[in-house]
Amino acid sequence: MKALSILFLMCAAASNAVPVHSEHDSQGDNAKLVQDYLNKFYTVEPDPNQLGLKMNAESTTQKLQKMQQFFGLKVTGKTDAETLEMMKKPRCGVPDVGFYGVTLPGWKKTNLTYRIVNRTPDMSKEDVDKAVEKAFEVWSTVTPLVFTRIHEGIADIMIAFGTKAHGHCPRYFDGPFGILAHAFPPGIGFGGDVHFDEDEDWTTGSAGFNLFLVAAHEFGHALGLSHSNDQRALMFPNYAYVSLSEFPLSPDDISGIQSIYGPPPNAPDERPPTPTSPKTCGSQMSFNAVTTLRQEVIFLKSRHLWRVYPDNLGVERELISTFWPTVPPGIDAAYENNKDQILFFKGNKFWVISGYHVLLGYPKNINMLGFPRGVKRIDAAVCNKNTGKTDFFIGDKYWRFDENSQSMEKGYPRQTVKDFPGIKQKVDAVFQQKGLLYFFHGSKQQEFDPTTKKVIREIESNSWFNC
Repeated sequence: MKALSILFLMCAAASNAVPVHSEHDSQGDNAKLVQDYLNKFYTVEPDPNQLGLKMNAESTTQKLQKMQQFFGLKVTGKTDAETLEMMKKPRCGVPDVGFYGVTLPGWKKTNLTYRIVNRTPDMSKEDVDKAVEKAFEVWSTVTPLVFTRIHEGIADIMIAFGTKAHGHCPRYFDGPFGILAHAFPPGIGFGGDVHFDEDEDWTTGSAGFNLFLVAAHEFGHALGLSHSNDQRALMFPNYAYVSLSEFPLSPDDISGIQSIYGPPPNAPDERPPTPTSPKTCGSQMSFNAVTTLRQEVIFLKSRHLWRVYPDNLGVERELISTFWPTVPPGIDAAYENNKDQILFFKGNKFWVISGYHVLLGYPKNINMLGFPRGVKRIDAAVCNKNTGKTDFFIGDKYWRFDENSQSMEKGYPRQTVKDFPGIKQKVDAVFQQKGLLYFFHGSKQQEFDPTTKKVIREIESNSWFNC
């Protein structure tokens, strides 16, 4: 059995390698370019096993909006000049969003082997070996990972150069200035393997394509990382030469890899703190926000989300950026309204989400919902879909919002403890399940019956994870 057939393909070139505009471009050529580009990078096949975050057929306009959001372009849903220019740049072949952009759990060990099966004639044997070794050091410096080279047999990460159809690999290369390399995510079979296109000009400097830079990116995929929409990150899809003497990993790269493997052992105190993967079943587990989404419950903390299916005790951990690349980490509050949408809040901004799409015009200021300017953030929120009323919890008070009239109700804010007896502390997160409310504070949650207005019991915050 082969590992997942997800391929992470880094392909890009310096801006002067391929002209961005051609005088012979026609409207027909551009239309084909747009359709091919969107089908390749912004189409996600529905997964029949997923209940909530399921992608249906999307229009070209919707896919364009998603692409423009990812690259930080003006979201028009139209093929304007700026969008066409971005599409004509050589780039990576992996989709930028959806299930194929998931950052994977990674290898279940920290001692990994690699083998250089063959080399490019463009560079000396010594230069190829050194570029590969240095590319692995990029990741071993910030993690507990140890990479050992072997010279025969099957390694965890097999490295090879090839052209067009190469070996038994299910993916082909496309000649010069196209896909530079591809990598398989961690796993058996092809898992972890990295292939470079021999039709490219591989170098140690700024001419052609720098093998070290491309290898470092591909090894990130081989370790389980997806692409980043941070243009400063090594894991950004597009290739760009940077001076090797000025090559620090971006904070996004470091937090991403450490979310899988953790920081290096005995890290010095002066190392800037980076978020690591929360211990799902740890006794101190807490959450920033919780919301429902159709049949799921979504728990959010820092960069992560957990998708829980209460009826079958299933739980999946993902990165927030996997589904919504433009939504920032560290969401303060979230809730599902009565229109099959999720609202995310951070600081004084909020986003409205429909499926994978951030609606146009967001984020907006929370004052638009009727909060006075003195309110700077929301702690928690929950919508009662039977009444269409949403309660926003801020400090020791709460506000009530009418989803139907899109207006704040009069007489609020009110003291939370008066209307929710037993809920005495600031609410970190709240959601409704089968008529009951669940209020989170730190590592504990209180199950509240709104009919009797009583706290039924207090349980661990991660009790939904079948720990």
